[in-house]
Amino acid sequence: MLGAAMLPLLLAFVIDLAIGDPRRMPHPVRAIGRVIEWAESPLRMLPSERLAGIVLTTLVVSATYISTSWVLSMSLHQGLTLYFIIATITLYFTISVKSLADEAGSVVSALDSGDIIGARQRLSRIVGRDTENLDEPQIIRACVETVAEGTVDGIISPIFYASLCGPAAAMAYKAVNTLDSMVGYRNERYMRFGWASARLDDLANYIPARISFRLIAVSSYICGKPVRECIHVATRDGHRHPSINSGIPEAAFAGALGVQLGGPSTYGGILSDKPLIGDPKEPLTIERIEEAVNIAYVTSFLALGMGLIIGAIVFVV
Repeated sequence: MLGAAMLPLLLAFVIDLAIGDPRRMPHPVRAIGRVIEWAESPLRMLPSERLAGIVLTTLVVSATYISTSWVLSMSLHQGLTLYFIIATITLYFTISVKSLADEAGSVVSALDSGDIIGARQRLSRIVGRDTENLDEPQIIRACVETVAEGTVDGIISPIFYASLCGPAAAMAYKAVNTLDSMVGYRNERYMRFGWASARLDDLANYIPARISFRLIAVSSYICGKPVRECIHVATRDGHRHPSINSGIPEAAFAGALGVQLGGPSTYGGILSDKPLIGDPKEPLTIERIEEAVNIAYVTSFLALGMGLIIGAIVFVV
């Protein structure tokens, strides 16, 4: 039974590595995104934008958790085999190892062929910043930063919550993450309306982000990168980022790759001058993206091992 309890997480991880994100089939995270879009306008009719944002966050996260729990419960009533299938599919939708690598790889392919416009367009699919005027080093910097942040959002955090509280918790985490990516901006439109979503995302990623740099450090060693520099930069620069969580994996990757991240970026035409993270020991070339993806892959296997151990402990307790 102990092995069976860990089976959905293991199978979901393997399926994700094999086929990645299913673009042409229904996806619960995209459904969550549509609900957020639909609910924003009517909720903005409330007298307070911050209250409206709190209601949106509460409704979306709780509805996601309750509906996922109900589906899992109904499947369990039909038999353990069906439950394992539904749990595996649910967890598969929360993990994004291959899709993260594929999106970064598409940017590498465009840059490798000299298609700077294509690289900007492909990068725009995975970043929130404006990409129209980025040069090659800026594209590479943004891509490495996204791989670093995605290692937490798309790999470590969902595995952490799945192993600790089950598939419904992992899907609720994805709801939190989707809310933050859609309304958690620090601009005039979302400063108050997205406050609750952004703060809940900070809370949800707090522990996984602090686990991440330890896993990234071990991955750096396995990939032949300087583990001491990874730890040093993560410790020194991890707190400099405006986000209390994103700076930690970004600093760990910067130290492992010997590059400098951060600096000016624009979001919706508004300049955001982020503090510099890391030291510019290596140039921002295509190879840095490939190295970052390799570290992310190794980190995903370590995260899976961590999740299976946590899940086994929770199951025994």
